[in-house]
Amino acid sequence: MDTAVLSTGTDQHVGSESVLVSPSAVDPLWWRSAVIYQIYIRSFADGNGDGTGDLAGVRSQLGYLRDLGVDAIWFTPWYASPLADGGYDVEDYLTIHPSFGELAEAEALIREALALGIRTIIDVVPNHISDQHPWFKAALAAEPGSPERERFWFRPGRGTNGDEMPNHWVSNFSGDTWTRTTGADGTPGEWYLHLFTPEQPDLNWNHPDVRRMHEDVLRFWFDRGVAGVRIDSAALLVKDPALPEVPDVVAPGEHPNTDRDELHDIYRGWRAVADSYDGTRILVGEIWLPDVERFAKYLRADEMHTAFNFDFMSRPWRAGELRESIDSMLAAHAPVGAPSTWVLSNHDVTRPVTRYGRDDTSFAFATKRFHTPTDRALGTRRARAAALLTAALPGSLYVYQGDELGLPEAEELPLDLLQDPMYFRSDGIDPGRDGCRVPMPWSGDKPPYGFTPSGAASAPWLPQPDDWADLTVEAQVRDSGSMLSLYRTALGIRRSHPALGDGPFTWLDSEEDERNSGVLAFSRGLGFVSITNFSDAPVTLPDYTRLLLSSVPLENGLLPPDSTAWLRTQH
Repeated sequence: MDTAVLSTGTDQHVGSESVLVSPSAVDPLWWRSAVIYQIYIRSFADGNGDGTGDLAGVRSQLGYLRDLGVDAIWFTPWYASPLADGGYDVEDYLTIHPSFGELAEAEALIREALALGIRTIIDVVPNHISDQHPWFKAALAAEPGSPERERFWFRPGRGTNGDEMPNHWVSNFSGDTWTRTTGADGTPGEWYLHLFTPEQPDLNWNHPDVRRMHEDVLRFWFDRGVAGVRIDSAALLVKDPALPEVPDVVAPGEHPNTDRDELHDIYRGWRAVADSYDGTRILVGEIWLPDVERFAKYLRADEMHTAFNFDFMSRPWRAGELRESIDSMLAAHAPVGAPSTWVLSNHDVTRPVTRYGRDDTSFAFATKRFHTPTDRALGTRRARAAALLTAALPGSLYVYQGDELGLPEAEELPLDLLQDPMYFRSDGIDPGRDGCRVPMPWSGDKPPYGFTPSGAASAPWLPQPDDWADLTVEAQVRDSGSMLSLYRTALGIRRSHPALGDGPFTWLDSEEDERNSGVLAFSRGLGFVSITNFSDAPVTLPDYTRLLLSSVPLENGLLPPDSTAWLRTQH
């Protein structure tokens, strides 16, 4: 390991022992059908009572994850960070954030989870680092044109005095994408690029140090038994060195900062690192691309294993829309032989219980607003149906923490407690993502609902709603009709049924039938059928020998509106 490149200015990494676990030697294809549970560590469980979720809290709840039936857990960034963007501003990839624990605890968690049959996936954020990272501090202290600044995108401004930004690229977080530096003498200096917040300067992936450092980070964590990495903003790394404006019409692969063809060489290098380890260490891309053919290029045999299917998650609750998404994604994956992934939400997205209870049931960042009316009962009913629908689709399944409890978006958070930069950079128009990041309710009838230890002096870092008593794990375990019971049963069937997970998929009616009926029905191999009713009237089920599971009880043998049933159709 090239510690000259990997080091971030601390000595505490020296002497750390590798766990050297092979997490996937027994089943090298585990990732094709896996159920992966996303942990937003600040909000999962607080083990030490300081109000922030931590590794100790996760370790205490590994039995819960085992009983839920997951195959792997994916952690959002747990590294040292100023937390300007929830940890996606990484200061040191080799150190655990002190609020979350220590490196030895992460190593122990990886071992303990694997002993329960649960692999660990971590987040890597290659597009940018924290402005507190030693590389960026050195760049700010150096002169224009210095080697330290070549790892980033520093440019002089336009206009007579350099007062204008080098270009007008649009930020994913609203606001500007360039910030001007100030010299030691107080005079204005060069500008630096940040597609997200100013605290997240973009890296220059044409620089060999940047490539080498990230490959060393992969090795560091693979050595400790990590079974895979989720790659944040995976399509944004490479920029056109000329930094031109975005044209009105962009040819495939030629956008100045998104989905450039040079990206594929980077991920082939990452795949070579992953494949050098025993078993299967997977690469999972966060790739927001509307062009499914461009999307699929990242999934060729020598690049990533899988990538998130955001199209399905963003579609409205309508049979035709979801069928179109399923068809397009399966068709895109088929030529490269990769399994699709299915996900209803994550730490960035309005929770399904809230989203599906609105007039507009689709999701788009640009349309998030305060005080949008929602019918929580309707949203919960649809979220239950969606849970079974997605769990029956071919490929792997991701579950965001709290969705298995039916948590709604927490939309009444005090404004002075909001932390998400999307809220601040939109001048308060966008409510941001804090509402889906509120700490988990585990037990009790009032906040903090067991999130912190009994008698803890600190309140949770974000407040929980007062009406979540019925949504705690403790309450739902006792209720056979709860969302948690539905998820546990569904994941148990998914794991034991030979037709589920990766494998064949066949629609049971034509697209014209679906448009007329508002029903999606498909078979998975021999003997298993999933049927979802999107219409406003009960529908007749196909012939079956046993009802395996339904999101709500049948009505006189009919499938009610906004519900899903799983059927056995052969003895």
